[in-house]
Amino acid sequence: MELFKRLLFSLRMLRDHCYTLKNICHITPNNQQLIDISPKIFQQQGIEILILDFDGVLASHGELYPAGELHNWLYLCVEIFGARNIFILSNKPLIERINYFKRHYPGIRYIKEVKKKPYPDGLQKIISLTKKSPKSLMLVDDRLLTGCLAACIAEVPVTYISKPYVCISKHPIAELFFITLRFLENRLIRLCKKRKST
Repeated sequence: MELFKRLLFSLRMLRDHCYTLKNICHITPNNQQLIDISPKIFQQQGIEILILDFDGVLASHGELYPAGELHNWLYLCVEIFGARNIFILSNKPLIERINYFKRHYPGIRYIKEVKKKPYPDGLQKIISLTKKSPKSLMLVDDRLLTGCLAACIAEVPVTYISKPYVCISKHPIAELFFITLRFLENRLIRLCKKRKST
């Protein structure tokens, strides 16, 4: 029932934010991964709070730890933004992931006990915790109709990861499911038309 409610919410919000989502698709380079983006670019854009999705962004779906190649990237983020200004906002806040960040990147906060994206609750909680303007936040996410849509609703800048981490050999059913979802999201956004104001 909850999944169905989220789907209906996504489709309703898609009509309101399809122009912004189309623009996100348009400006995002093909095959963009997190490792390709220097944290200094976010800093130069005036970003003060960095928010990272986990599945697809930090690791392939279902993994418990970030990809090894991202360790130095995350340490650089801590150096630039400070650990307390970095958040993990995932629809799967697994305890193993939370404990990993506590051990290796103390201070980075994992947002939990909020409604799943595309509901904007997680982003709104971060805004409340940091007392920062939404425009000074940056969400990095690989799903258009979850994270990116939540960012549109909360009026938070978003960076779309167009080439997420995928490992079909380890989690074939889940990965193929999400590959299909990402394809359908792109098609749906291209087809949608902005709701006319009355």
